[in-house]
Amino acid sequence: MASGLTARQLTGQDESHLVTLADGQRLQADAAVAFEALRADARAAGFELAIASAYRSYARQLAIWNGKVAGERPVHDDAGDPVRLAGLSDARKLDAILRFSAIPGTSRHHWGTDLDVYDAGAVPADYRLQLSPVEVAPGGVFDALHCWLDEVIAAGCGHGFFRPYDRDRGGVAPERWHLSFAPLSAACAADCRDEVYRAAWDADPAQPALLLRRAIEADWPALRRRYIEVPERGPASS
Repeated sequence: MASGLTARQLTGQDESHLVTLADGQRLQADAAVAFEALRADARAAGFELAIASAYRSYARQLAIWNGKVAGERPVHDDAGDPVRLAGLSDARKLDAILRFSAIPGTSRHHWGTDLDVYDAGAVPADYRLQLSPVEVAPGGVFDALHCWLDEVIAAGCGHGFFRPYDRDRGGVAPERWHLSFAPLSAACAADCRDEVYRAAWDADPAQPALLLRRAIEADWPALRRRYIEVPERGPASS
């Protein structure tokens, strides 16, 4: 595969492609080096760039997904208001959940190239991080960090990172906090063929079944285009 990763690594079932950072988060080695360089630049600019979430396993994504489908975890709309899934068609349930949560096996967080960031210096130590639109909106607690990131990424000084969900394309909601390391993530995306995802869903009969799988497969081409594929771009290096 172009990425050098196996199908199991691409879908969060094998973690052998990762290194562990000082904060316990995990990334591919090159992405980790690039992040530390970006963190140093941020510190020089007055920000304490921190990772809220980097690598996420298939099992973790499955727990999040199934919990939302089953009503055990909240599902929110773009305004942050709760969505009542009861009574919705399966197709509408998928649209509501996929706005902010990926189908297990399809998350970019499986690759070790993508991470969610925030400014730890802008909030007290006991702050309850939400990764919500209000936190990164103009005037929000993390807006200043993201304005700085906008500038360095646009200038080609982002050490290879870009924002895959920089704007609303009718699928995944904008996630200003989500960064992707382009020199590795583009190849990972290219390697994620349909059979890779389906193999992940069938890989372990002992784990819980993927809820709404029938509805996912019934509308798979459209779901893939709308919620999984993003323009892979950004400077290869800085």
